[in-house]
Amino acid sequence: MKSVLMVAEKPSLAASLAGILSNGRCTAKRGNNGCSTHEWTGPFRNEGNVHFRMTSVCGHVMSLDFISKYTSWDKVDPVQLFDCPTEKKECNPKQQMRSFLAHEARGCDYLVLWLDCDKEGENICFEVMDAVQHVIHNVYSTFVTYRAHFSAITDKDIKGAMESLGHPNKNEAKSVDARQELDLRIGCAFTRFQTKFFQGRYGDLDSSLISYGPCQTPTLGFCVKRHDDIQLFKPETFWYLQLVAGQPEVTLEWARGRVFKKNIAIMLLNRVKEHKEATVESVSSKESFKSKPQALNTVELMRICSSGLGIGPFQAMQIAERLYTQGYISYPRTETNQYPENFDLHAVLRLLQPSGDFGDEARAISSDFQTPRKGKDAGDHPPITPMKLGHRNDFDRDTWRVYEFICRHFMGTISRDLKYRTTTAKLKVGLETFTCTANVLLDAGFTKVMTWQAFGKDEAMPPFVQGTQVPITDVRLAESQTGPPDYLTEAELITLMEQHGIGTDASIPVHINNICQRNYVKIETGRKLIPTTLGIVLVHGYQKIDPELVLPTMRSEVERMLTLIAKGSADFNDVLRHAIKIFKLKFVYFVQNIASMDMLFESSFSPLAESGKAHSRCGKCRRYMKYIQTKPARLYCSHCEDNYTLPNGNVKVYREFKCPLDDFGLLAFSTGVKGRSFAFCPYCYNHPPFRDMPKFGGCNTCTHPTCPHSLNTLGISSCVECETGVLVLDSTLSPTWKLGCNRCDVIINCFKGATKITVEENKCSECGAQLVNVVYKSDKSKFKDGSEEKSGCVFCSSEFAHLVEKHRAVASRQVRSGGPSRGGGGGAAGPGAGNARGGRHGGRPPKDKMAQLAAYFV
Repeated sequence: MKSVLMVAEKPSLAASLAGILSNGRCTAKRGNNGCSTHEWTGPFRNEGNVHFRMTSVCGHVMSLDFISKYTSWDKVDPVQLFDCPTEKKECNPKQQMRSFLAHEARGCDYLVLWLDCDKEGENICFEVMDAVQHVIHNVYSTFVTYRAHFSAITDKDIKGAMESLGHPNKNEAKSVDARQELDLRIGCAFTRFQTKFFQGRYGDLDSSLISYGPCQTPTLGFCVKRHDDIQLFKPETFWYLQLVAGQPEVTLEWARGRVFKKNIAIMLLNRVKEHKEATVESVSSKESFKSKPQALNTVELMRICSSGLGIGPFQAMQIAERLYTQGYISYPRTETNQYPENFDLHAVLRLLQPSGDFGDEARAISSDFQTPRKGKDAGDHPPITPMKLGHRNDFDRDTWRVYEFICRHFMGTISRDLKYRTTTAKLKVGLETFTCTANVLLDAGFTKVMTWQAFGKDEAMPPFVQGTQVPITDVRLAESQTGPPDYLTEAELITLMEQHGIGTDASIPVHINNICQRNYVKIETGRKLIPTTLGIVLVHGYQKIDPELVLPTMRSEVERMLTLIAKGSADFNDVLRHAIKIFKLKFVYFVQNIASMDMLFESSFSPLAESGKAHSRCGKCRRYMKYIQTKPARLYCSHCEDNYTLPNGNVKVYREFKCPLDDFGLLAFSTGVKGRSFAFCPYCYNHPPFRDMPKFGGCNTCTHPTCPHSLNTLGISSCVECETGVLVLDSTLSPTWKLGCNRCDVIINCFKGATKITVEENKCSECGAQLVNVVYKSDKSKFKDGSEEKSGCVFCSSEFAHLVEKHRAVASRQVRSGGPSRGGGGGAAGPGAGNARGGRHGGRPPKDKMAQLAAYFV
């Protein structure tokens, strides 16, 4: 019997697909990387019954990066990044996704790819094919590998996709490769240069990265342009006439609207005052309509979620993705807002009729079904529609609100237009015309279900009859001023990005989220985007040097070229060479003229020498360095003009200890009493003195042979959890003592109240861990100083068993982002570190000894 491997994009999606395709008869097993495999037997094309194996990836398998030679921020000139070699690396090496896929592909004759049906999904198709090419024979053949195209997780869609399998689209996958490479080279070159240049000069930027992105920066540019419009706005005073006439009295609007010269306004006022009555020139009435909405696409979903539900676009798309993978809605990434001709709208409507929340509206619409409006067919996916009935109790609050909106929007698209009657009365006073208008609802139409767009109250009809004279009660001159525009909302920004071709429906929320997270804009009441000082200065700096760096036109042109690759109309390499050449020239010009941007930074931020407070001494000049706590945390020596990156957390001077290598004062880092902590030298933290010590590592990773704070002196044993870590005694918070892994987040709290702990040369005969000597204060002590000593193994000595407890330090993961360097680790013991000093701390406590620990996980 032949075998078929099928791969979905997420584990939850794989489970749903397997359940549908096997009619609920599949068996499942869970892999070590969190991805389950589902198996069953069934028919496949012309092969008869085959053995199906359905598993998944977790998004992209591979990511693009520079080869290791070019990952260092300190040793590589950023201009080299435009031409240097790149390589594909596993997105998450710990998952070992390539090995997992290859293992699952063993013995399989066919491959069926169920990745999301967009360009990114096509790209992942080829990542999967590359991972299994040595296992599945001739995997790139159209007779071996197939592609499923679907838009919803329903029995009909999924089984229909299985019956009409296609093939992966190489051109669309290549367009994603081109976008990844351009964004990597351009973004990293500008970001590295800007970050190092400005963080080396100013201390209060409060941003870990000063980044540039071909999409991110034009997005920020829209926000700053609106801010500039507000700041440059000059209000103008204007005047207008207000007329009160008739019985009952009605206030009428002046047909001229407003005038900007007061003397003319006064002249017109006096002419009107000459008359005691107004002539009703006409009373007209007409029916008006407000059109029902078009079918829902991604951009409109993000707009409404932001403006109507107060849910940001990034969060909205996360919610929509979950609803899709759970089968409640169709695929949420689409540019199409027109239903296909064969789309069964009545079936979706019947699906909603049992609902206790909007079932009444669905039943009413079914008896008065209306043809939906025409829209744009982008050729990708159908509009976003409900696929399964959900109930309020099935979701959290925000998820329910998004789901309910999608359901009500769908019903609105097949409802009647809103109809109302507009009555307008036009009155003449001399040469001046005044009007009043009233609107009366005739048919609520789609607003019966889309209640947030309700018409409002009916207005009183104007009490005028054409050709009659009505008395003028009052006429006055009113004064007002023009007002500035308001700050951009997220919804308005999404519209601008769509209009100018900045990003895709998938990436728009990511770009908006990036400029918020990087402290370029802040979101305030009403989802308004207020640029920060840093965001404003960056955009103004680009405008002074090269306005095209922040204008949307450059990215729009790049997106056009990427689309040509996807359609097979342009060569991948030609497009890359052309775009990279342009941006490299722009980068060189930017670097040469950075002084123009620096002038703006000087007027907005404080120099490093004036920032921070005195902290610890520099090992070079022995002067006190400044501790700058704003992101990124660092020490700055104003005499040597050196910066030293620090881990993000609590950093304090570690008594009077100094590093024996460079004479810098040691510091103690911690994330709290229950969190991770370690001692470190600020110079060694940034410039590791030994080959096997990682950058941004503490003394617990240093292999100095005699330093009393090093891994060599304080290491106890190999980690009880991970394969490469070493448990190191941490005395920075004594008399609270810990053993902390210098690789993972395991912590063993031990020997509370001990006054001194020494790691001995001898090892435990049972587990190979270093023995420890512990000194306590004791009333029963035989010694004059009241101390009591105990020696033994932390893991094996019975008298120590009740004195230790283990847990995971949740906050410790923050330590690993010690600096701006890509991939900079925090605390990995180097190769051979576990065997330093002739095999010191090379042992690992056996599992039966771990039972002695009072183990609990936070």
